[in-house]
Amino acid sequence: MDPMAHVRPYRGIEAADRVAERRRRFLEAGLDILGSDPDLSELTVRGICREAGLALRYFYESFTDKDDLVAAVFDWVIADIAATTQAAVAAAPVKEQTRAGIANIVRSVAADTRVGHLLFSPQLANSVVLRKRAESFALMAMLTFQHAATLGAKDTDLVKAASHFVVGGVMQMIAAWLAGDVRMDTDQLVDQLAAMIDALAVPELYRG
Repeated sequence: MDPMAHVRPYRGIEAADRVAERRRRFLEAGLDILGSDPDLSELTVRGICREAGLALRYFYESFTDKDDLVAAVFDWVIADIAATTQAAVAAAPVKEQTRAGIANIVRSVAADTRVGHLLFSPQLANSVVLRKRAESFALMAMLTFQHAATLGAKDTDLVKAASHFVVGGVMQMIAAWLAGDVRMDTDQLVDQLAAMIDALAVPELYRG
């Protein structure tokens, strides 16, 4: 039985909606800290509660501990970017899909410095974030491999290897761009990244 099924609305807001809103505030607070606190001194349960402006007891409605929240923040950010990127790709002609997807990713991280820091900054060495980045890297490599197949690349281990290589380069290039080490405007960066990914379909790339 749903434990909130018989909880009366408060000020016209259902109990489940109040819990969801508090969870959202905790996620925003976690993103604020992960995306801007250089030494993560505030990345504690109490620090997160202070940032969210919520009492300690509410934290445990949605999260078991600090690491659970960090993982949830990362998944929340990735899910949003994945959804908007998928929509951008689906709306573009086949030959423009790579650029459409990359453009959405680049503009998403550029628009919110917290997101860029969370996903790409080498200074952010939180163990949960590093684990989640590795998981997302593997997923991106798989999706890149599948995209290469739509461009005409053959289903071989060579293409898989190249997909991992390209995704690693893409992530490093975005990180360097966000840090100011690579000086390009947004369109130049997107064009370069899209060209690198589309090159996966070039037969001369493979020597096996």
